[in-house]
Amino acid sequence: MIEEKIKAGLATELRSSSRRPIAAFDADGTLWNTDLGEAFFKYQISQGLLKNLPEEPWQYYRKWKESGDPRPAYLWLAQINEGHPISEVRAWAEAAVCVQSPLPIFEEQKRLIEYFQANKVDVFVITASVAWAVEPGAKRLGIPFEKVLGVQTKLQKDIVTKEQNGKITYREGKLEALLEITGGQKPFFASGNTMGDLALLEGAKLRLTVGAATETEELFATEENLRKEAHARGWMVHQFKTGPLSW
Repeated sequence: MIEEKIKAGLATELRSSSRRPIAAFDADGTLWNTDLGEAFFKYQISQGLLKNLPEEPWQYYRKWKESGDPRPAYLWLAQINEGHPISEVRAWAEAAVCVQSPLPIFEEQKRLIEYFQANKVDVFVITASVAWAVEPGAKRLGIPFEKVLGVQTKLQKDIVTKEQNGKITYREGKLEALLEITGGQKPFFASGNTMGDLALLEGAKLRLTVGAATETEELFATEENLRKEAHARGWMVHQFKTGPLSW
């Protein structure tokens, strides 16, 4: 049912527009069953890769994130890489993903992305995590670094600085960042798993909400809220834990 609806929607989009269709996916919890942004930070802590971190850096970050507005905390996870070559930061990110090998990618999403790519759809990943942390995961889905929109800071001669670069890709910032890149072209399709993805989903013609969290996991409440919103609006809903979505 869901796959037929997406295929029909893409066929309509290809007939009605001369522009290449755009599909936008959230990353953590939507493409894979892990949080690459937070896993990267934990890896950096465990390996002693960063200087001048506060005492108990993980607790420091979590407390800041949960203080009300998490966006400054998300930006900080990029800023702490200040002074390091971007090549080094990306190498750390790749190593952090390798620790989780195999990366728990949702096979349904992988096959959907492959279908889109085979049918001339421009696929973007839009994450509230640090972009550099998510790039290795996207690479495993055949998505190049430049199609990963996430939190980052500016580079100066390929060295990471503390200056924010672009939107904080959280809530409304996700859609805003995508529209900046696409010259205002909205996605024909979007997929997300939490209320932080709501604005991105609202900006698409076809919306697929997904989830995998159990009642004891942190993301369950926000995934449940998005599911309720999706059902109320007639959007597509799929729970990975209830069975496969075939393609």
